[in-house]
Amino acid sequence: MLLIHLLIQDSSAYDSGYTIGYAIGKYLPFVVLVVIAFFLFRYFKNKSKK
Repeated sequence: MLLIHLLIQDSSAYDSGYTIGYAIGKYLPFVVLVVIAFFLFRYFKNKSKK
């Protein structure tokens, strides 16, 4: 019973900082992968022109 009460109490205690951190943690890996793929694509495209 105490565990359920703690879970309910914690879930209502999140603020905007938690939401921002969650969004950054959710989308940052995809952004990093896209940036790496873009630079690899540019590198190999420019390498093949020479």
